[in-house]
Amino acid sequence: MSYRDEDYRLYTGVKFTEHTGIDFSEYSIEKLKKLWKATLNKGMHGICFSMYEDGQEPGDIITEEQVERRIKILKPYSKWVRSFSCIEGNEHVPRLASKHGMKTLVGAWLSDNKEDNEKEIEALISLAKEGCVDIAAVGNEVLYRNELTLEELLAYIKRVKEAIPNIPVGYVDAYYEFSRHPELVDASDVILSNCYPYWEGCDIDGSLGHMQQMFGQASAAAMGKKVIITETGWPSEGGSLKGAFSSAENAMKYFINAQVWAEKAAIDLFYFSSFDESWKTGDEGDVGAYWGLWDKDEKLKF
Repeated sequence: MSYRDEDYRLYTGVKFTEHTGIDFSEYSIEKLKKLWKATLNKGMHGICFSMYEDGQEPGDIITEEQVERRIKILKPYSKWVRSFSCIEGNEHVPRLASKHGMKTLVGAWLSDNKEDNEKEIEALISLAKEGCVDIAAVGNEVLYRNELTLEELLAYIKRVKEAIPNIPVGYVDAYYEFSRHPELVDASDVILSNCYPYWEGCDIDGSLGHMQQMFGQASAAAMGKKVIITETGWPSEGGSLKGAFSSAENAMKYFINAQVWAEKAAIDLFYFSSFDESWKTGDEGDVGAYWGLWDKDEKLKF
C-alpha cells in the first residue's frame, strides 16, 4: 500500500505516456474477460506472492506444502515471484520457486521491531547464499510507514550488500521516495518502485498514464540504474478512493493495460497480487481483501 493524502508530488517535465492503453469502449464484459484471460495466459514478468489463506495472517507459521501448492498455481503464468518476508514460512517461497524454475525477488520485512529485523536480515542473507535469491529487497515501504530512519535503513542495505556482493540489492518503496532520498538510489543496485494509481484516487481511464508518470519519476531519480515496478494493481471489489473505483471491470482493464505496456516498453513489472487475502482489511479498508488475480479459494476470478 502506497497511499499518500495530497502530499506526493509528480515532478514536472517527466513525460512517459507513449502508450495510452487499449480502447475498451466497445468491449462487453464477456469480451473483456476473454482478453483478460488471454493476457494472463500470455504470461507475466512477475507476480507478488500472497501468503495467507482465509483465516491466516502475518505471524502465523505457514507450511511448505501450502507455499508449494500456490507456487505450482502461479508457475505457468509468471517468470518471477516476489516474496515479502524471510521468516515464519516465507522462507519457503524462494526455495520452492527456485525448485520450480521461477526467478525470485526476495524481501526482508523491516519494521520498528529490531529483533525481528535481525531475523529477517540474517534469513535473507542465508537464502541468498543458498542460491535461491535473484534480487534481494531490504525492506518494503518502511520509510513510508515511518518505522525506521533513513540512516537505519541504509545501514541494513549496506550490511546485506557486503554479505552478498554478487546479488543485486535494493529497497522497495513508493516511487516518490527515491526522489526525496537520493541516498537510497546511491545505496541500491536496482530501484524497486511501487506504483499505484488507485491509491492516488486516479480514475481508471487515466490510470495507465498516471502509472507511467510514476515510473517516469522513479526513472528520473534513478541515475541510470534499472527501475523495476515491484507492485501495481487494482482491486476487483470493495470501496473507492476519490475517482478510483474498485470493480471487476476496472481490475481487468488495469491488468490488461499494465501487462501490454510493460511488455511494449520492456519494463520489469510485478503485479499485485496473486491471491485475495482476507486479513488485508485493516489500514486499507474492505478493498484490501480483493487485489488478487485469483480469489481467496485459489480460483481465477474471471
